[in-house]
Amino acid sequence: MVEVNLWLGLRDLADGNDKVEVDAKNIGELLSGLAAKYPRLEPVIEAGVSVAVDGRLIFNDLTEPIAEDSEVYLLQQLKGG
Repeated sequence: MVEVNLWLGLRDLADGNDKVEVDAKNIGELLSGLAAKYPRLEPVIEAGVSVAVDGRLIFNDLTEPIAEDSEVYLLQQLKGG
């Protein structure tokens, strides 16, 4: 299981939790597992989210591996301006 820290704006969509656990070995499994466990997160995930693993933002690589002891954050998508 991977522990995922949720950005404040996403917590209400995950039953108010600031951290959740999901069984995942990569970013794709993480996102699909979160959508399955917390269906209210699915539209936000589909619109685009940012995932940080051990301090690195992962962009467009659903196969990026995640270790069980990794520090993972799910954030609303970060956009430049």
